Order: sequence, then C-alpha cells, then structure tokens
Amino acid sequence: MGKEKEIKQVNLRKVAMIGCGFVGSASAFSLMQSGLFSEMVLIDADMERAEGEAMDIGHGVPFAKQMKIYAGNYDDIVDAAIIIITAGANQKPEETRLDLVHKNVAIFRKIIPEIAKRNCQGILLVVSNPVDILTYTALKLSGFTENRVIGSGTVLDTARLKYELGEHLSVDSRSVHAFIIGEHGDSEIAAFSSANVSGIALSEFCELRGHYTHDENTQKIAETVKNSAYDIIKKKRATYYGIAMAVKRICEVIIRDEKSILPVSSMMHGAYGIEDVVLSMPAVVGKHGVETQVPIPLSEEEKEKLLHSAETLKKIIKEVEEK
Repeated sequence: MGKEKEIKQVNLRKVAMIGCGFVGSASAFSLMQSGLFSEMVLIDADMERAEGEAMDIGHGVPFAKQMKIYAGNYDDIVDAAIIIITAGANQKPEETRLDLVHKNVAIFRKIIPEIAKRNCQGILLVVSNPVDILTYTALKLSGFTENRVIGSGTVLDTARLKYELGEHLSVDSRSVHAFIIGEHGDSEIAAFSSANVSGIALSEFCELRGHYTHDENTQKIAETVKNSAYDIIKKKRATYYGIAMAVKRICEVIIRDEKSILPVSSMMHGAYGIEDVVLSMPAVVGKHGVETQVPIPLSEEEKEKLLHSAETLKKIIKEVEEK
C-alpha cells in the first residue's frame, strides 16, 4: 500500500456501532428498523456480546428491510458513513454524568486512536456520557475536522422537554418548539425565552390553555427534564430507548442531508462569549455533519446559565487533561 494511507470511499448505506451495551444494542435495533442502512457492523470489547446482538437483531430483518448485520473489528469501520460510539461505563444510581468522566475518557483514549489510524472519512457520532467531554476528547484525539465530530448532546433532553410541555399543554409535542442547551447534564438550560408552540410564544400559549403560573410551571418542567435520566436509572438501572430514538434521528438527518436543526454537541467558537469547549447549541446538521450553529435568542439569565455550563465543562476538561 506504500507510505500513503489509502482513503476508502464512504459507503452511505453503512453504519458502525462501537459499544454493544444497553444503548448500543437499542440504537442498533432502532437503526435496523429505520431502513436507513443496508450494512451495520457491531464492535465491542466482548466479541461474543457483539456476535449475540448481531444475531438477535438480524433475526428481525425479515420483518423490516434487507440489511447485513455482523460483529466485526476496527478494520470494518473504514468505509462507514457514520461511526457511532456508545462504549463506556454505565451511569449508576446517584452517579452524575460527570462522575463517569475519568473512566470513560480512559476508554476513549483506546478507541479513538484505533479510528484515527484507519483514515476514516465518515462522521463520528459520540453518544457515551459525559457526552460533551467525550466529544471534545474524540475531536482532539481523532484529528477529524470539527464538523465531522458530533455529540448526541441535548437532542434527547430536548425531546423530553417537548414531551413534558406537550403533556402540560395537552398538545402534540411535535408542535412544540423548544431547546435544552449547554451541557447534557446537571447544568443544562431550558431555553424557555425562545420556546413557542406553532409560532405562538410559550407564555401566551400557556394562558390560552388555562395556565398562568409560568415561573412555577417552567421551573418544575425543567427540573423534571433534568432529572429524567436519574429517575429512569433508579427505576430500571439504565436508559436506552429514548437515546436510541435520538441516535436514529441524528443518523436520519445526516444520511438524508435534511439540514435539520438539532441541539447537538459541537465545538464553540465565540458565540455568547464561549470558546474552546464542546456543548449543545441548535445547529444545522446535514451530510457533512454540523454546517453552522444557530444562535437562538436567550434572556440574560439564560446567557448567564449557559456561561456557567461552559465553565463547568471547561473545569472538567482541565482536570482530565492534567491527569
């Protein structure tokens, strides 16, 4: 092959899943049903686990669309359009996403160089937690251009917010337009100042539906969203169906070049005074990954909270880099 690395053309119908735990296997199952891909390789430190998941999910193919699903290794990811990383230690009850950081950064320091040395041309989608820190780690270690390294960010949190607002207002959650921004975690911000229901300001729509205690209601909903993962983990030890649907949606947007606006984790360069940290802001996402971030209007309080979220993440990054 010579000294030059061979660049293999991306197969837009192929996806790779690194990590076959609860989130990885649920995401793989969701992607099998989606019809987006015709080939999926599953990779895990436990090869038998990957083989078992490939067999189990593959047995559902006759009820969906034709697809090749198999367990493989890092050589099989080279031509994948999207490389999804869900590998990492699970979040335990009472453990924050940031508590996971040192364990999972260590795991990423083994995984990402394996991807980097194969000169992959696809998009790297980080799902493992804490997703913002690990997306930053993946970006720095992979050598990929920034647009091609995306974290699942607050895509799920935003779905949870829409769900809770839909329930509160008794409307279709798909008619609710609102974002969770910042860290995917305890310092996340519900951007209520820019929220609307089919173009009608949230506070106005609330009154239309007979709700007048806005501050009390929005605070309660924001807390419910923020604590959703903790509540689910306490009850069933892990969360995986919601994030599996979020992964499917992000892949959909990339493969179909939808240019949809999703609150994914990506590198910040000066917006709201935030620099050199990965966190979630609405962004236009398409076949090349993140095209541009979308600066939504924020109240002064929301801006302050976003800066605090960024500082929280920067502090953790500094601790990780010093280890």
